[in-house]
Amino acid sequence: MLDLQRLRALHAVSVHGSVGAAASALGFTPSAVSQQIAKLERETRTVLLEREGRGVRLTPEARQLVAVARELLAIVERAETELEQRRGKPAGRLTIAAFASAARGLLPEVLADLAVRHPAMDARLSEVDPHLSVGMVAKGAVDLSVVHDWDVAPLSLPPGVEQAVIGEDRCTLLVPQGHPFAGRDAVRREDLGGERWVCQPPGRVCHEWLVRTLRAAGHRPEIVHQADENPTLVALVAAGLGICLIPRLGRGPLPAGVVEVALEPTPVRRLYALWRTGAAQRPAITETVRTLRKHWPSAARPSRPAARVPCPD
Repeated sequence: MLDLQRLRALHAVSVHGSVGAAASALGFTPSAVSQQIAKLERETRTVLLEREGRGVRLTPEARQLVAVARELLAIVERAETELEQRRGKPAGRLTIAAFASAARGLLPEVLADLAVRHPAMDARLSEVDPHLSVGMVAKGAVDLSVVHDWDVAPLSLPPGVEQAVIGEDRCTLLVPQGHPFAGRDAVRREDLGGERWVCQPPGRVCHEWLVRTLRAAGHRPEIVHQADENPTLVALVAAGLGICLIPRLGRGPLPAGVVEVALEPTPVRRLYALWRTGAAQRPAITETVRTLRKHWPSAARPSRPAARVPCPD
């Protein structure tokens, strides 16, 4: 008889792409995951993983077992959901994936709140690139994911995944103190021509939004510096190296020398919680979504009031 935990280990390698990443997701060591798969190979008398460069790839037989594992894990999830519903209280492990600024600006308070009010629930967070989170929920790699979308990149969900809106995250313009925009209450998009920008790299939603929006306003953005992390973008603005557009969530307090200015119309991204349809009635899911919404208003507020300085002569 096939062992479910060994199938779970193989399924995790398939979802996450490596033994190390699977081990991190499961809370095991890479050695423990390798041992589980080695035992599964002996049980099935089949080679399941083959070396490929520094990593591994699944054999056709392994991919067949992964498909079976996905069905079995879905059955187990339904059984666990039904038991948790009968108890009527959130319980058991809940794995959560969230993009960086949500993991920093929203999830710590949410997780602390859940830990105090529901000690039988074991919520665990992983920071995950937003473009990966939807697939991780659909494949059963995580129970719940916090994701976002913009008007230029609306959220698209595969069958079997449900969503709930958490809230809207407003974006503002950050400029160096002394910049002509620094003394204004608001800036129109049409006024942004000729500026030097710091921005996330191509392929990120913020980058695509900036390029498309400025082009629609008749401008070709000059992006002079690129960085993945929002604190790095803020530091580049503080050094006077350009201006940037940045969401408020997880941004942190602005350093001296950086001024926040409203951009009109205001760019907005919407945050969602995602989960699998089979777990929709699980108390741990419904309570986590409720708690995310509860803490959203404080997470969405700016860290401090925007500084205002007079325009230079």
